[in-house]
Amino acid sequence: MKMEAVVADNGVNLKHNGLMETKPEKEKPVKPTSLNSGSDIEEEERSVGSLKRVSNKKRKRSIADEGRVAKTKSSREKRTAKKRKEQRNGDDEKKPEENKRSSVKRRAKTKKQELKLVPFIDPTDAVNGSCSHSESDSHVKNDNFKDCRSMTRSLRADLGELAICHQCFKGERRFLFICTFCEERIYCFPCIKKWYPHLSHDDVLEKCPFCRGTCNCDVCLQSSGLIETSKRKLGDYERFHYLQYLIGSMLPFLKNLCKAQEEEIKTEAKIQGLMTSQVDVSETLCSNEERVFCNHCATSIVDLHRSCPKCSYELCLNCCQEIREGLFSERPEMKLDFVYRGSRYIHGEDAEPSSSSVLEDEANDKPFIKWTADDNGSIACASKELGGCGDCVLELKRILPLTLMSDLEKKAETFLASCSINALTVSNCRCSADLEMSMIRKAASRNGSHDNNLYCPDSFDVLKQEELLHFQDHWCKGEPVIVRNALNNTAGLSWEPKVMWRALCEDVASSKMSDVKAIDSLANCEVKIKTRDFFEGYSKGRSYGNLWPEMLKLKDWPPSDKFDNLLPRHCDEFISALPFQEYSDPRSGFLNIATKLPEGVLKPDLGPKTYIAYGNAEELGRGDSVTKLHCDMSDAVNILMHTAEVTLTKEQLSAIEALKQKHKQQDEKELQDQSGVDRGEIVNDENGFHHDETGSALWDIFRREDVPKLEEYLRKHCKEFRHTYCSPVTKVYHPIHDQTLFLTVDHKRKLKAEFGIEPWTFVQKLGEAVFIPAGCPHQVRNLKSCTKVAVDFVSPENIHECLRLTEEFRQLPKNHKAREDKLEIKKMLIYAVKQSLKEVETLLPDLS
Repeated sequence: MKMEAVVADNGVNLKHNGLMETKPEKEKPVKPTSLNSGSDIEEEERSVGSLKRVSNKKRKRSIADEGRVAKTKSSREKRTAKKRKEQRNGDDEKKPEENKRSSVKRRAKTKKQELKLVPFIDPTDAVNGSCSHSESDSHVKNDNFKDCRSMTRSLRADLGELAICHQCFKGERRFLFICTFCEERIYCFPCIKKWYPHLSHDDVLEKCPFCRGTCNCDVCLQSSGLIETSKRKLGDYERFHYLQYLIGSMLPFLKNLCKAQEEEIKTEAKIQGLMTSQVDVSETLCSNEERVFCNHCATSIVDLHRSCPKCSYELCLNCCQEIREGLFSERPEMKLDFVYRGSRYIHGEDAEPSSSSVLEDEANDKPFIKWTADDNGSIACASKELGGCGDCVLELKRILPLTLMSDLEKKAETFLASCSINALTVSNCRCSADLEMSMIRKAASRNGSHDNNLYCPDSFDVLKQEELLHFQDHWCKGEPVIVRNALNNTAGLSWEPKVMWRALCEDVASSKMSDVKAIDSLANCEVKIKTRDFFEGYSKGRSYGNLWPEMLKLKDWPPSDKFDNLLPRHCDEFISALPFQEYSDPRSGFLNIATKLPEGVLKPDLGPKTYIAYGNAEELGRGDSVTKLHCDMSDAVNILMHTAEVTLTKEQLSAIEALKQKHKQQDEKELQDQSGVDRGEIVNDENGFHHDETGSALWDIFRREDVPKLEEYLRKHCKEFRHTYCSPVTKVYHPIHDQTLFLTVDHKRKLKAEFGIEPWTFVQKLGEAVFIPAGCPHQVRNLKSCTKVAVDFVSPENIHECLRLTEEFRQLPKNHKAREDKLEIKKMLIYAVKQSLKEVETLLPDLS
């Protein structure tokens, strides 16, 4: 049977039932949840009967609370206004809503009621006999029930339809709990039980979820600005020092850009036979919302470039220089060679007879195309084979004002010359001191190395100025940083996938959210699955027909680059959790170069983005829930927001062990068939990394200086890896940027034995933030079902790595997924220097 499927990296769909029959975990019978069921009513009343009495003390609200009240109150009023209008029937003598609430409060004070528990009993229940109140009321204390019945009459007489739950906007619930902090919002028993299981009823009476900043009702989840996201305010003196640090870090790279442009203008002067000062460069018509890319290498063009007057073929300065030096590279297209051999093959059995053979690389069949420059340096347009017309000479064009970059360079030099010593250059590392042992975590065992431990502060410590300096000391060395308990700085909003899904369904059409495209880790292909089924598997697990765990993951979900628009409340919560916000805040991080881009200029998509995936504690070796080895162009921080653990049955564990033996035999046989390649000694995974049971994601991050040896190992052993459809990897174009390889425990041992290098290996726990420097290859394996949120940023310490990776990516084949220059670091650099100098001019009068 032939299966319609294509590699997930190329965005092609794979029919879910074509891969393998899926067997969901057995579900426990679900108890009835109807609000009219006797069991639920009894449960409510048992809970009610044990409630403590709460005083009716009037509390003052802060300014922030008043703002929250106003935002949500208006939404509720709109929903109930229509019903109230119909019920009035022309009666103009009824009081407004605010007067009704006031009268209820006055009656409560007059009666000196202490309990704020309200059983809202619909008279039709007694008439229709939907439940027997005489039996269920026996579970409630008599004195409490009298107060509740009295309050119910007051509410019905004075509020009517306004006595509704803030969460579900329904008033027919049996028991309602009124917050004594705001004296505004009411939550019903079922909503508290379903959406706030961590809160007791007494907690809700004392301070409701809205007042705690954790309300996940539809209105609040679609609201932004309910919480303060910035944890630390900067004074003018600090801002000035940071600007000095930024400009000093960016100036060397700005000089390099200016030098490259000056060389191109000299070449143009030679072509035209003019003096350099006489060269007039015409401007290319380009809006701020356009991205200009080189037609040959796909890197972004920020200013000077060459363009064809006939076909508009555009060439960057780097490509111009390579052509003049005779280093032109055609960059052939990448050929995919992963073949579907049937679902039985994926689990260690022979391939199906109908499977096609591996695709041959056709790049060698094409003749080599030459592209050279004239003796004076002029370059003709690319040939038709390369996408040009081949008829005209390329003309020098510009995007920015002619002297903008040189003027910025001079201003930056003048400013730095007038400044005193930069205090940020002083080392503040105290990790070697005995008192700081709690702030480090051992992550490697390299002989003779001083970087085996990683800086690992607590989230409360990072708010101190000295810890920012400590962070910079490690960050400038290219070391990852782990921050513990990042969620302790947040309000505590639920990151349950079902809560996020409900928020999306409120904003996006529910029909569009009923299905999701997930990546099946075993075949590395996209599968379409019901959203409800995916999230059920997140907490309960899924398996194929042979009991092998089915590992699914959602990448960059929700399906949009506007996370803050679709999930605004969750976005605020995530930003408030970010440590070292001077760097990591995507909106206002003062040392985040990406935030310096002005309004109106097209910005790169740096997140936040969510990553929701299943996980398994034991390394399966095939089909693990992993993010394969790769290297990001920018810095990043990743926070583990939610986890769920799935326990495998004994029957499933036995089936997994049997299948792993079949996989092992298949690997050995295929490697021997490939020109006699020997897999070498197979090391038992049981002797590998023993993770902390409280951890949820296993990280491996490699040092930048180890990348050459890492690449050499991967090229040597690439045929020992499997990728799409579990087909062996036969060729790599770039062993890291292809993102087709994942180093198992076995491979990490062989890497250290053969090349003497090892990664930083550690387990990320719930609430921990991992900072990954640009240029550090890394991979992740999920030990539990995980919900992570990540955001990219650009720090001044790692500009050189961003530029190096931009140059590395432009050398990749034409259709390589990592080739596009999505960051546009050169454009970001120019605008960041300009904006920083502007902010300095604003600050100087105040400082003087």
